Amino acid sequence: MTYVDSHAHLDSEDFASDLPEVLERARLAGVERILTVGCLNGDARSSSRMLELLESQPDLFGAVGVHPHDAKCFTPEVEQTLTTLLSLPKVVGLGEIGLDFHYDYSPREQQREAFRRQLRLARRLHKPVIIHTREADDETCAILQEELGPGAAGVFHCFTSDEKTAEFALGLGFYISFGGILSFRNAERLRSIARVIPADRLLIETDCPYLAPVPYRGRRNEPGYVVRVAEILAGERGITAIEIGAQTKANFNRLFNPPTDGSILN
Repeated sequence: MTYVDSHAHLDSEDFASDLPEVLERARLAGVERILTVGCLNGDARSSSRMLELLESQPDLFGAVGVHPHDAKCFTPEVEQTLTTLLSLPKVVGLGEIGLDFHYDYSPREQQREAFRRQLRLARRLHKPVIIHTREADDETCAILQEELGPGAAGVFHCFTSDEKTAEFALGLGFYISFGGILSFRNAERLRSIARVIPADRLLIETDCPYLAPVPYRGRRNEPGYVVRVAEILAGERGITAIEIGAQTKANFNRLFNPPTDGSILN
């Protein structure tokens, strides 16, 4: 059994004391690869920690971007740091980026500008993008249409949006990633969407340390729990978790094209 956790935050302080044990549990559960996502916010420690993890763990790959919460920190210097990090082979995606109009931790106009600038960078560097959208689906989709257009490479991560947004994402050429929310009792509409997403456009993730699936809800999430997401998704689609694991692994490799030698530098 092999699974890929396509979105984790292993540089989080929540894993500071026991990350080796967390990774070992994931491996024992059958998790073969993990994409750890670093968020640049003007503090170099997050990206430094991510690079340390990529160097020390051959089964980890990275993505980096300025989260919409931190859009107010987006500067030409940060953009240059992004460009440098994205040149490393094991940094395989740009994200998570997008719009978040629920919390508005950064002014909306700054969110829009940071989002557009990063989409242009992704297009220039030929990197897939990892999209975060909350209470901003229509505008997120409009900006993606304007900046990337059909045939772009990317994923709507931790998908909780509606059928219209799913159809748009698929039409653009994107993937749809489901996490622990899929297991929540009040997520029937989300499960109905998950049943009909084309198999070759599915990904699974934990978004750990957040959003642990049932029966772990309320605990710290970790990569090994992606197997539970696979089980929930498999049940909705009438197949086995092993089949979900194999399909989403193939999809991950197609989208992110991770290097096979495990080297961060060459």
